Amino acid sequence: MASFRDILTGSGEELVKTFYVYVKDKQFFKQEKFGRIAKELRLSTAQLKCAVGFNPNFKDLTEILPILGYESIDELVQERNALFINDIYKKLSLDNILAIYSIVRDDPELLRVMQYLLESRLKTIESKIEATVNSMIIEKYKAEMRAIYSDGIADIDFAEKRLDKIDSGFRALLNEVAIITESKLIPAGDIFFRNTILPEEKRKLLNKGLIPVELVETRLEDENISPQERKMLNEYLKLNKPADTGIS
Repeated sequence: MASFRDILTGSGEELVKTFYVYVKDKQFFKQEKFGRIAKELRLSTAQLKCAVGFNPNFKDLTEILPILGYESIDELVQERNALFINDIYKKLSLDNILAIYSIVRDDPELLRVMQYLLESRLKTIESKIEATVNSMIIEKYKAEMRAIYSDGIADIDFAEKRLDKIDSGFRALLNEVAIITESKLIPAGDIFFRNTILPEEKRKLLNKGLIPVELVETRLEDENISPQERKMLNEYLKLNKPADTGIS
């Protein structure tokens, strides 16, 4: 019995071995046939489409397509993409999503596709959170976002777009500024000196030890920072600046 991860990570030989047993099964229409195969593998059709569709080896195995009931790989890819964008941890579990990220990060072609799909997927999830404030979805969303950065799915353009949304409640919900800083996509000093990063977000960077005292002192030399930020930075220095012992 092949699991979701087995099919997602399987070699070409392993995929052929898994699906070849269904080669003579031609009595069903595509969806019925695909659904029957998924059921026998104890997967949902969504899981099977995404496991096969995001497997880097699948694109070279055109002989598997008719076994699954498809005439072209584009047809399967379109259905895979729609599932990935629109499902919110129902047909695909959080573990399924994280497994997909762990695989596509190492395949340049799939990584480009994922970066393209990501904006639409997050828009779907965030719209659902705004509408329902569902705590289970929020926690899974947080875990997924951490993986997007830690697995290298997010690129600089993605991070910059998220940082441009200064009033985003989701940025605050995720403590996303800290996540981006920890991922080292953008240098910590670059982020810390931006006026678009709120004082409370900078406080969290400081509390995590991501910003050296020297940068705080340099930032305070800027006469144009807001009173709120200046107050926060001065308070931080009072508590964290090493005492001057007077020993030269």
